[in-house]
Amino acid sequence: MMQTSVTPAYRQLSGRPVRITSLSFYDKTLEAIAELVDAEGAQGVDLIALPETWNMQAKNQPETLDGPTVTRMAELAQKHRSYLVCPIDRLDGERRVNSAVLIDRLGRIVCVYDKIYPYWSEFNLTPIVQPGQSEPPVYQADFGRIGMAICFDVNFPSVWQALADQGAELIIWPSAYSAGTSLQAHALNHHYAIVTSTYTKDCIVYDINGQEILYEKSEDLNISRVMLDLDRGIYHENFNMAKRDQLLAEHGDEVEMEQWQTREQWFILRAKRPGVSARQLACQYGLEELRDYLVRSRQAIDQMRAKRLTPVA
Repeated sequence: MMQTSVTPAYRQLSGRPVRITSLSFYDKTLEAIAELVDAEGAQGVDLIALPETWNMQAKNQPETLDGPTVTRMAELAQKHRSYLVCPIDRLDGERRVNSAVLIDRLGRIVCVYDKIYPYWSEFNLTPIVQPGQSEPPVYQADFGRIGMAICFDVNFPSVWQALADQGAELIIWPSAYSAGTSLQAHALNHHYAIVTSTYTKDCIVYDINGQEILYEKSEDLNISRVMLDLDRGIYHENFNMAKRDQLLAEHGDEVEMEQWQTREQWFILRAKRPGVSARQLACQYGLEELRDYLVRSRQAIDQMRAKRLTPVA
């Protein structure tokens, strides 16, 4: 009998939530996990995340996208109208890859990410796991922009920068291990939320400012449920203060400053009620989100540097 650690209810953090369930376990059968996904989906959820190459029955028999694992999960995603991240050991033509497959609410495969940095033991398999050949994709879901990275990818900043460059708001990280503060650094640097699903039967959730907002672990099977508001925006004080003050003065019944991090000189805005977008209002008032500000600053300074280095004819 599977032992579970279950939160009593979704953890609501702010006004317009995305409901996410992370399942963390090791060596469970396809049907056992299908039953669990079915039960979680029936509670109403926007996205369910599963660990890296979780179907051990297929561990030494790579599957195609139309194989039994993805097919079964796609049926459940369609049944419960939820997104689902289903990692598999995948056969792509003659290549073996470690993939995270994003399935949408209609049971369609809408995004596939192939692990860019396989771990060394994956090169001992027959056939070996090939490194992913392209940058990680970001998918526009109906609640926000989803990106995926897998396990050993945590150690390579270029993967996480590529996700940020494409505007990712939520990263799902299936893994064989927990990684801890290694992930926290990416959330802190790139200002997206990160949710994990692991063999080590734990789940970590990091917020857009790098704060750990959930850590749960169990002995056999961990079920973590969290609500994230992807409409919350993070801003630097630079060039934004007068605009922020005007926004709050004129829309204080709709938007509030949730946090003001004085040492970092950052603040977070969120909507106070459903139907209001804090980020859209902030944009209308000319506030620039922190990630955009840093990208713009980098590009402008790089251009200045290039001009100084250009030889005069």
